[in-house]
Amino acid sequence: MRVVVAGGSGFLGSHLCEALLRRGDSVCCLDDFSSGPAANTDPLLPLTGFDRIPCDVTARFQVPGDVDAVVHLASPASPYDYRRHPLRTLAAGSRGTENLLELALRHHARFVLASTSEIYGDPQVHPQDEDYWGHVNPVGPRSVYDEAKRFAEALTTAYRRAEGADAGIVRIFNTYGPRMRAHDGRVVSTFVRQALAGEPLTVFGDGGQTRSFCYVDDLVEGLMAMLDSDLPGPFNLGNPNERTVRELAELVLRITGSNAELRRQPLPVDDPVRRRPVIARARAALGWTPRVPLEDGLRRTVAWFATRSYESDTCGALSE
Repeated sequence: MRVVVAGGSGFLGSHLCEALLRRGDSVCCLDDFSSGPAANTDPLLPLTGFDRIPCDVTARFQVPGDVDAVVHLASPASPYDYRRHPLRTLAAGSRGTENLLELALRHHARFVLASTSEIYGDPQVHPQDEDYWGHVNPVGPRSVYDEAKRFAEALTTAYRRAEGADAGIVRIFNTYGPRMRAHDGRVVSTFVRQALAGEPLTVFGDGGQTRSFCYVDDLVEGLMAMLDSDLPGPFNLGNPNERTVRELAELVLRITGSNAELRRQPLPVDDPVRRRPVIARARAALGWTPRVPLEDGLRRTVAWFATRSYESDTCGALSE
């Protein structure tokens, strides 16, 4: 296939581009490099079958040649990014989603929307399966990301029903691994960066809130399984092994050998207390299940971070 990966230079997108190329697909990466550095896909530029088009998917863009599939990963995804750039985040979920759906429709191509566990908000049902409608504050500080993805799901579903688009949705839970930006505000990258620097680890609240962490290689396999299907979803993609934030901090300290302390900070507004996916549907329909244990994935992630210089990992400037 020739696959268009929007947001292909980002953390997830760059891993997906590599995996698609390894199996013999050709890839057209679309990215404005606002939250995914060009360096993530620079090594792919000499490879046969890889193209990269700098563009903003919320504006006009063109993809020459055939298109067999489109994967929409183009959005600010870290708390640091979407709180700084709320209008760009909303545009990525609305105009960006529609532009990419129209691209897929013109080429009779498969379309996969990368949605998020954030559509469940601070859930009142635990664990979360795909039938849960969520508990989201539409005007809270996280709303621009939550509601952008919820709208993107509605739009994708409408295109499937009204236009016959071959469109599907996956809901991605916390994912980690090499190429995360050290200063993106996510808990794994923050803990690893702080531990390697010998700084106190910032723990919000009492650290008893839970997350479920999926290694990036496992997540990419789920994306590719969805890409190869014709199913609508939505399917949860995540590791159902639930850990507290405090447990994660202690594990990072043990792996890095750091003696750093834990520094408590107030829990952010609307921060989810518990988060764990039910993945029975993805297992049954896609044959997908995560395989990498958290400790193994963290060791790979720490090893990657230890080789990097990350005093500044900011990407291109965004304007509202």
